[in-house]
Amino acid sequence: MQKVDLLDRQTYRGDSLARHEFGIIDFLEEKKWYSVYEPEKYNCISVSEDLIEELIIKYNEELLTIKTYFQTRSQPGSGLDYCGVTLIPPESLEGFRNIIIKANSQYQSQELQTLVEMINRAIKKGKYLIHYGI
Repeated sequence: MQKVDLLDRQTYRGDSLARHEFGIIDFLEEKKWYSVYEPEKYNCISVSEDLIEELIIKYNEELLTIKTYFQTRSQPGSGLDYCGVTLIPPESLEGFRNIIIKANSQYQSQELQTLVEMINRAIKKGKYLIHYGI
């Protein structure tokens, strides 16, 4: 499997439409930098940039209350790194899911519904979610 840096992602995928991707990390390596784009490894699902952008604009204050990490556990943050890698810990998943459910009550998007289902699986397993921004 070819590993691709985030900056090369569009070329690698051959897409003209930007996508955000979310997956479940089965085993989080504490000191690992999750900067390499590996969507297959985490069985990622895609959500369109337009949906995530709208979600961030409309729910930014709520998203910023969600404790996250940027690329590694040694870089705490909040919300989603729009252009980078976000690690969402198990204790933040319920709040993140609630925001996605609230947004999807307006958007009625299958992509967001699939994301809610993935978050539910991660919650049940006590796993981290990984988010690859655009």
